[in-house]
Amino acid sequence: MIHFLAKWSAYWLCRLMFGLKVQGIKNLPRKGGFILAANHVSNLDPILMGSTCPRRVSFMAKEELFCNPLTSWFLFQLGAFPVKRGAADISALKESIRRLKGGQGLVLFPEGRRQFNGLSDRPEAGIGFVATKTGAPIVPAFIKGSEKILPIGAKFFHFDKISVYFGKQISVERRMPYQDVARLAMDEIRRIACSVSN
Repeated sequence: MIHFLAKWSAYWLCRLMFGLKVQGIKNLPRKGGFILAANHVSNLDPILMGSTCPRRVSFMAKEELFCNPLTSWFLFQLGAFPVKRGAADISALKESIRRLKGGQGLVLFPEGRRQFNGLSDRPEAGIGFVATKTGAPIVPAFIKGSEKILPIGAKFFHFDKISVYFGKQISVERRMPYQDVARLAMDEIRRIACSVSN
């Protein structure tokens, strides 16, 4: 119930306040585990991914957010689980694989952290590891405008337009190098970005 209310509220607030538009919903699988790979330019991005995807999805969130028991409980209700930043977190990767094999959706940001100067050319290999271990398809997504609404250092929202575009599924071969998978996901995100900018 908490997840549904949070998802519904976030979606309609973004529609009303920022004119949120969503395209490519049909590209999301109706069942089975999948990875939703998006660019990351704002702290608003996880909320956008969770509220615009029709299916329930899970997230990695920095472990510092789970120190407070109330905040931790709320994040778990939303499908988040902790990850240690700065190094490969084996427990977080195992949890990602467990959720994907359980048929859940998983949001991953291949760039690893927010980028403020365009899309990164050096995505992290974690998405490749998880994708090849599970065989889950990757759905690339491009978020446009969230960096204007909640830019770095901002304490309040700015008013602007925001859009989310879901691209076509990417099938991953289990023998593909992890970094190649990460680059493939970023290339597709970049392709969507170019198509909507023209």
